[in-house]
Amino acid sequence: MDKKSSRIRRATKTRSRIKKSGIERLSVHRSPRHIYAQVTSADGSKVFASASTLISDVKSSVKNPGNIEAASVVGKAIAERAVKAGVTKVAFDRSGFKYHGRVKALAEAARENGLEF
Repeated sequence: MDKKSSRIRRATKTRSRIKKSGIERLSVHRSPRHIYAQVTSADGSKVFASASTLISDVKSSVKNPGNIEAASVVGKAIAERAVKAGVTKVAFDRSGFKYHGRVKALAEAARENGLEF
């Protein structure tokens, strides 16, 4: 089993638990260059808010889109957009990535700006 298939297996397991709980999901994906986040319904049918290092607000405020600072800005942006859409309580879906570095920075910034998980 390679690294990617292990990550996908962990992500699937987490998503099935979140789907059973029935609360909205804050899903995170990271690549070496960018980080993406979106708040969806528990079953994944509706997207309430999304943010990434590719949107103009974030892109203009960070120098390097692939570091912890950029992840914090994305976390702040996703929290503000989710609260504006009426979602305050979410389940954190780290997509099988370790809760470390950029994923952790995004989660902490989202918590500080109004999301509960």
